[in-house]
Amino acid sequence: MKYREAWQKAAGLLEDSGLEEARLEAEILLRHTLGISRVQLHLELERELHPDKEAAYFQTLKRRLEGEPSAYITGAKEFYGRTFQVDKRVLIPRPETEHLIEKALRIARSYESPYIADIGTGSGAIAITLALELKDAYVYATDISAEALEVARNNAAEYRLEKRLMFYRGDLLESLPEMVDILMANLPYVPTAEAGLLKGEPVLALDGGADGLDIYRRLIPVLPGKLRPGGTALLEIGIHQSEVLAKYIKEYLPQAAVEISPDYAGIPRVAGITLPT
Repeated sequence: MKYREAWQKAAGLLEDSGLEEARLEAEILLRHTLGISRVQLHLELERELHPDKEAAYFQTLKRRLEGEPSAYITGAKEFYGRTFQVDKRVLIPRPETEHLIEKALRIARSYESPYIADIGTGSGAIAITLALELKDAYVYATDISAEALEVARNNAAEYRLEKRLMFYRGDLLESLPEMVDILMANLPYVPTAEAGLLKGEPVLALDGGADGLDIYRRLIPVLPGKLRPGGTALLEIGIHQSEVLAKYIKEYLPQAAVEISPDYAGIPRVAGITLPT
């Protein structure tokens, strides 16, 4: 069986199972099995696949068909043009979260040396990306999970960010050492009933309670304790949560300015909260 034939067969099996982007996932798993780049794969599509590699590839495919995400199988996920280590200890970074990054970058450029906090950092993708994009920023990252922080620290070490990115373990803002100018939070916002349907990823990083907003309800009232006057918090939210969350923000932070921004698909996904100066 040639590389092309194995790829086509795998893509067909993934497509039959109802997976989106079946061809791309089949390619990612094949490249992972062979240990080659995308360019090399496309140059060698007519090369014969060694029987051992063929067996390994379809064993990997079996794991995907059983519900294990491709990112956990390969141990890596691309986010904002960079590759991050991921495994079952952390949530897999999503493309929609890149919109959160874009919002933060626009705000951060109004500061000379902004202090930024990433709450619930998981793999560290948000904190690391901001530290790399903003060379004069100081970035803190917190998480309640010691296992997640281990993954995040490993990713930070890959990008040599030990001096400008500090990690702290704690619930929400309790371990944050000082006030910051920008606070990022991609916290669990999936309703409990839906979180139970998502296979493979840690429930701790997904389940946001009955309507998905339990953790944000705990975060919003304490923001003034760690967000400087005039500072902005950016919260990633679920598709149908913007109106409920906006009302809650106005209830607890009536003087704050609230802006709900759409993602690249036009869906409201980022809640911006700017405190009065």
